[in-house]
Amino acid sequence: MKKFLLFLGLLFCGLHFAASAQTTTIKVFDTVLYFDGYANRVDTPLPPPGVIRHRNDLYARKLSTQELQSIGNTLTMNITIKAACDNYDRIGNVNIAFVPKGDTTYSPDSVSRIEIGRYITPFMNKNVSPKQVPYTYTMDNVAYLLRDAALNAAYDIWVELELFGVPYAANTQVAGCAGRNDVFYGSLEFVTSGPTGSQDNNVLIPIAFKESFNNYNANATDTVGKTTRTFTFDVPENLTDASFFLITSNHGANSGGEEYIRRNHFVYYDGSLIHTYKPGRTSCEPFRQYNTQGNGIYGSSPKSDATWQSFSNWCPGDKIDIRVLNLGPVTAGTHKFMINVPAATFAGGQGNFPLSLYFQGKTSGMLSTKDAQITKSSFSVYPNPAQGAVTVEQKGNLSIKGIRVYDALGRNVFTNAQINHPKFSFATTDYASGLYLIHIETKEGTVIEKLQVIK
Repeated sequence: MKKFLLFLGLLFCGLHFAASAQTTTIKVFDTVLYFDGYANRVDTPLPPPGVIRHRNDLYARKLSTQELQSIGNTLTMNITIKAACDNYDRIGNVNIAFVPKGDTTYSPDSVSRIEIGRYITPFMNKNVSPKQVPYTYTMDNVAYLLRDAALNAAYDIWVELELFGVPYAANTQVAGCAGRNDVFYGSLEFVTSGPTGSQDNNVLIPIAFKESFNNYNANATDTVGKTTRTFTFDVPENLTDASFFLITSNHGANSGGEEYIRRNHFVYYDGSLIHTYKPGRTSCEPFRQYNTQGNGIYGSSPKSDATWQSFSNWCPGDKIDIRVLNLGPVTAGTHKFMINVPAATFAGGQGNFPLSLYFQGKTSGMLSTKDAQITKSSFSVYPNPAQGAVTVEQKGNLSIKGIRVYDALGRNVFTNAQINHPKFSFATTDYASGLYLIHIETKEGTVIEKLQVIK
């Protein structure tokens, strides 16, 4: 695995960005056509000017100096995937590639990259409307990287839109697709606003890029037989605010395989549990409209929330979550990130949870334009340390829906999913002494996590 460390802000690139409050749209890719991902690279038709077709499933374009200078402090990414001759759900992603300054092309595997978005296509029939699906991401943190003076001095910034598809089923199942090898059309744009200008207070550490994560491959786990991966990285200086940006997905095609089973994921930072999550949506029904090809996932009639939650880790036509794990201030030195999915079995040595991770921080100021502490301060958890009982109390404008408590090994030791009161207490007399994670779910859909010490 390649690692590199950008001391963003130690160099000055000489770019003078003018302050601006207007909204700017940067059209990075406009309906580029993807081809059979298993076939040799297609040479004709040529991609649009300025766009490189690295592979049938991977396009790249360098952002111009003018485009970089137009980036403000907010950034939204819009992706549109249009049907051609692949009628199955496929996985795609968007990457930022850091290419040595002045190089007119590059080999994707030879440069450092971060994944900034992942999505799943729906089952689409190109002859039935709607024939395209939109995906939208808010990623203000990426705006800081695109504006960084040192980064722009050392590298050209290339955006990659990746989508692996195959036409074999559509060749016989979709009218007009016989003998064809084109699979999807893809478009991508950035929408930005707010004050522009170079920055010199960012630190970026790419940690993992689409790394394999399972329990049967020695290169995909710390210990064969356990689904655990640990990454060690060095932070060069004290940071006032930092976060992990984590993407994992359980998409796959093994009949009844591990990728269909929702499992609890546990994330640790320097040995402490900081986050738990279980992939999947409450329901995939909002994406039914885009699944115009008959398939075994959606069927002919709507499914209940419980049915969707019983098997689905992903929704065809939906994006995969970018999990932002705020760390607050971080000291210089060596740190560790660990992720564990203890219940995953990977029967028959099949399946994978591809993982991307990068660390981003600020040497001054806050990383996010939205102060994470405002959300966290919506609740008070006390006393801390506690002995006998812990109380969770609503302080802000968010309302408590449910509470889950996990011990340092990631085991769920308490759950109450039906709380309808601004103040709730639970006994801890039977808990072993140590550190616990309190997972607060709000009626507004927000999840807040608090660390709690039990004596």
